[in-house]
Amino acid sequence: MMAAPIPHWPGRMIGSVYVRSTPEGPSEQAVFVHGLAGSATNWTDLMGELKDTVTGHALDLPGAGYSPAPADGDYTVAGHAKAVIGLLEETGPAHLFGNSLGGAVAVRVAAARPDLIRTLMLVSPALPDLLPRYGPVRVAAAALPRLGEWVASTMRLLPAEQRINASLSMVWADAAAVHPVRLRDAVDELRRRDDLPYAGEAMIGSTRGIVAEYFRRGEDNLWRQAAKVQAPTLIMHGRHDRLVRPAMAAKAWRTFRQVRLVLLPTAGHVAMMEVPQVVAAEARRLIGETRLGNAPLAS
Repeated sequence: MMAAPIPHWPGRMIGSVYVRSTPEGPSEQAVFVHGLAGSATNWTDLMGELKDTVTGHALDLPGAGYSPAPADGDYTVAGHAKAVIGLLEETGPAHLFGNSLGGAVAVRVAAARPDLIRTLMLVSPALPDLLPRYGPVRVAAAALPRLGEWVASTMRLLPAEQRINASLSMVWADAAAVHPVRLRDAVDELRRRDDLPYAGEAMIGSTRGIVAEYFRRGEDNLWRQAAKVQAPTLIMHGRHDRLVRPAMAAKAWRTFRQVRLVLLPTAGHVAMMEVPQVVAAEARRLIGETRLGNAPLAS
């Protein structure tokens, strides 16, 4: 029988976004950025594992979770990065975590504001891939004009349980491992969001924002931004990721200045939810090295 999971951390509005935080404790701060269709609660268990190492703050990106729609309607990666930078200016320099879309956002933040980043830790970051898997191809199709709106309206006709189960089957290596309490939380949250007038717009806008990054050229290309990141970087990929190819770690190794690569053999796309103890151990290792002034060795 599975042990009951810890409750989600309490939250409050900080500036324009809703932020869930662990109790004030360690002086070192950490900021956590979720992926597409996710929320701050994606980080609950990892934040619990790390609460004695860092004081954690997980935000709902604009239009996601309990954050309202952005006043300017900007759901691009750059727009989300602006929201993260706003939070970092409140917390001060922090260890920055990002998953999937949140990983892309975190890379842009780390490149733009090195003064605010102590370390960068990415879980299956959605960095441009010339050979995207089936899941990202479907995401790109849903981002097309008119088609995206049709998909969103059609999906809302399906029961929340069916939509959540389909999503978990895509992002978890083994969806049967999801705790029933977490499953119920996800269903309840989706039902709540179904009643929000901007929920569909937020999802479509964020989808179009990440798809646009795959085609961006010039200095603003995410890989060129990655090459500018000064902070020690940890990149973790789940071997069973159906959305981001773990093989992209090879390009990351060639691109980031100081990087450690970790392949998680039992995880899918959301390792911080699937194996939080393992992800926490790797994070503590990098945080400890940073305190000692040692840069991570590429591995």
